[in-house]
Amino acid sequence: MTNQALSIAVLSGKGGVGKSGIALNLGYVLQSQGDPCLLVDCDMGLANLDVMLGVSPSRNLRDLILSDLSLEDVLVPVLSESLDLLPAASGMADLVDLDEDSREALLGKLESRLKHYGFVILDLPAGISETVLSLSGMARMRIVVITPEPTSLTDAYAVIKVLHNRFGMDDFKVVVNMAESPQESEESFRKLNAACRQFLSFEVDFLGSISRHPSVRESVRLQAPFAQSHPEAPPTQELTQIAKEVRLQRKSMLPQLVGRTALIRLD
Repeated sequence: MTNQALSIAVLSGKGGVGKSGIALNLGYVLQSQGDPCLLVDCDMGLANLDVMLGVSPSRNLRDLILSDLSLEDVLVPVLSESLDLLPAASGMADLVDLDEDSREALLGKLESRLKHYGFVILDLPAGISETVLSLSGMARMRIVVITPEPTSLTDAYAVIKVLHNRFGMDDFKVVVNMAESPQESEESFRKLNAACRQFLSFEVDFLGSISRHPSVRESVRLQAPFAQSHPEAPPTQELTQIAKEVRLQRKSMLPQLVGRTALIRLD
């Protein structure tokens, strides 16, 4: 049966919340559960998925957009045959914010290979740049990564508010990262959800939490997903449950996906 890819935008209000680690490990776990995945590093200013994986691509997202190269020319297989990386390039000021033509060029080349994947995971820059807003709006699922820090909650709310005002979106999944305890995770989500309910008139969905644990920092040093390097650690078990829920969400959305691309084009 041909795969029908579900696109997932992984975003955050501020940097330093572990968003890229969540995106990387989610892709790794999903492919280990039987769904081929494509990781797309969309941060042209400060790309880091390649560093986190210990690879040095010769081509990247910039080459794909600005040349006649095909997606296959730029993709980097990583860790297994069912996990591919489309790397970005750091410090490219001309493409920090993708204009409409660049976004269309990227989406056009992505579409040629979407049938090979169950999931396309877009690791977006932090904040509310035009690239973040546009690609978040085009994805079919949005995962907002927060930490218990007040600044993270405030900035995450700002991203959700802007996307709601721009596109009318009210379907956001939340992952609480670096939680010291289940109680801290629940309280962090409660605060964000209460703000959305009071000021935006909708609630966000709790997708799961990842506890603070030494295995996460160690995996960064090893340049490997923590789900691979520390399969029995608490963060891996928690991420595995998140991945299972994401797969269930995809299954429920399949009737909407059949015969369509993984990305929504918004006017």
